[in-house]
Amino acid sequence: MQEQKDTQTKSPGALGKAHPALKAFMCGSLSGTCSTLLFQPLDLVKTRLQTLQNNMHPGAPKVGMMTVFVSVIRTEKLLGLWKGVSPSFMRCIPGVGIYFSTFYSLKQHFFQDRAPNAGEAVLLGAGARCVAGVAMLPVTVIKTRFESGRYDYVSVAGALKSVCETEGPRALYSGLTATLLRDAPFSGIYVMFYSQAKKTIPQEISSSSFAPVVNFCCGVVAGVLASLATQPADVVKTHMQVSPHLYPKTVDAVRFVYAEHGLRGFFRGAVPRSLRRTLMAAMAWTVYEQLMARMGLKS
Repeated sequence: MQEQKDTQTKSPGALGKAHPALKAFMCGSLSGTCSTLLFQPLDLVKTRLQTLQNNMHPGAPKVGMMTVFVSVIRTEKLLGLWKGVSPSFMRCIPGVGIYFSTFYSLKQHFFQDRAPNAGEAVLLGAGARCVAGVAMLPVTVIKTRFESGRYDYVSVAGALKSVCETEGPRALYSGLTATLLRDAPFSGIYVMFYSQAKKTIPQEISSSSFAPVVNFCCGVVAGVLASLATQPADVVKTHMQVSPHLYPKTVDAVRFVYAEHGLRGFFRGAVPRSLRRTLMAAMAWTVYEQLMARMGLKS
């Protein structure tokens, strides 16, 4: 406890006096910035794979992740892989900050004296993600449309204005149910596996210089399991946000995906999404925990 106070005292200026939840927000935002910039191409490829039209004749070669990668580079140049990075930043920088500050606040309120068990960890992660998901959904809709390549938006502000004028503000919340069905379980499952995996690590390793590497590995395992469990909801969410006029209800998008692609259609884009979500979450949690430790706060 004394060590924690000493570390906080060393924090410079206003940052040292900031509320712990605000510090968690800043740590989360910084971790979100790094991971978003690195893994945006995987998110774009995932969106393109999920929105491919099923017009190939029987026997035609399947379109995979590398095919879309090469196609984007050929038609939109290398920087085309970062199309949608502006709305991604606008979503992830405050969104990840909101997630971690909510997570920290909930954990301090309900689990100040003990670590949450597996079931409580699911509720903790899911609750924090619901708050961040609802707050950032309008930007998520714009981001998905940027990545789909079907809209000629020039800027995020222009896209928001265009959607409100042509489709109404309600369109900015299209796919809300599917988004929460994807994000809340993902975060809940992720936090559960991540926290349980860390408990199995010997204390001498978790407190050594190898702690960031160990945390990252735990995050990768948790991310893969959480990504696969929530992939169908992600596919449905993408269709609803790209074409809300065609799929006003979640069940409409579910029926379309099943009718056009069968059960396999719900796992389109699973590879790039799993890679991105896994690596992004692992990096975000690793950076967040290291920054929090430097500020003398227990994450």
